[in-house]
Amino acid sequence: MTMDADGKGKGATYLDGISRALRDEMRSDPAVFCLGEDIGVYGGAFRVTKGLLEEFGEERVLDTPLAESAIIGASIGAALMGMRPVAEMQFADFVACGFNQLVNFAAKVHYRWGAKCPMTLRLPTGGGVHGGPFHSSNMEGWFFHVPGLKIVAPSTPADAYGLLRSAIRDDNPVLYFEHKFLYRRVKGEIPAGDGIVPIGLAARARPGTDAVVVTYGAMVHAAVDAAALIARDDGAQVEVIDLRSLLPWDRDAVLEAARRTNRVMVLHEATRTGGVGAEISAVIMEEAFEALDAPVARLASLDTPVPYSPPLEAAFMPDVPKIVDGLRRLLSY
Repeated sequence: MTMDADGKGKGATYLDGISRALRDEMRSDPAVFCLGEDIGVYGGAFRVTKGLLEEFGEERVLDTPLAESAIIGASIGAALMGMRPVAEMQFADFVACGFNQLVNFAAKVHYRWGAKCPMTLRLPTGGGVHGGPFHSSNMEGWFFHVPGLKIVAPSTPADAYGLLRSAIRDDNPVLYFEHKFLYRRVKGEIPAGDGIVPIGLAARARPGTDAVVVTYGAMVHAAVDAAALIARDDGAQVEVIDLRSLLPWDRDAVLEAARRTNRVMVLHEATRTGGVGAEISAVIMEEAFEALDAPVARLASLDTPVPYSPPLEAAFMPDVPKIVDGLRRLLSY
């Protein structure tokens, strides 16, 4: 797998993985359809849905009004009627407009009367693209607290493809956080066959023995780069666990790595307070404390809105130098 600043290189892009998954699921299941703002004629804000309208027509690729609550509400209704809608928020930040529909209805439908609600919500998320405070948020922590939802956050083209196919086939509402920074920067092979990646299973992005970084999304690549620098300059081998799924998350894989390496950093791009990392850190401290040689470290973005200014955005977010500094403190504890 490669990460190219200019988008050049071999293999499929992260964006390709998402687009291929949509196309393959729509070809294999007539109940699958897409809806969202500008996803048809325009091909989506990031061109993820380009070409779908021409292949599948207006009945299965629906341009909607600028009304996120209506998009989510329509998706719930369609799912209850046996369809498998894939709805796009143009930017993940805008899901707040449909928050009530998602957490008070979609998430509770099965609990209330045993109904299936097979809807997928695509959420282009994250910073690094100078989108400012209304187009760069990472709000997975909001939904991590909501029973009845599933959450995935792929970091590679293969996982972008395989997790989206799993999400569409799942009978529960699934939030699919796709990181905008990765769309054309990350490239890799998408396996032949259905390429399904089960929801709830982590992957080892880099092996190691001296510490482990537990992360997801775009931070996987930063963590792998930081671990390579630590190996070169400090002689320590840092493992990187890519969670891939956040709800449910792979407790067994994380606890096994914590017990084996004895030092853990939990890393995410979302702001620190109340983030996914807090829950993971708490579980490690409760269930693997005696194996640890240092307190669990957390590294995340500052507790502010995402700045628009590129230098301020860079200072706001975790990056390779910050991860290296944090790992050195962890390893020297």
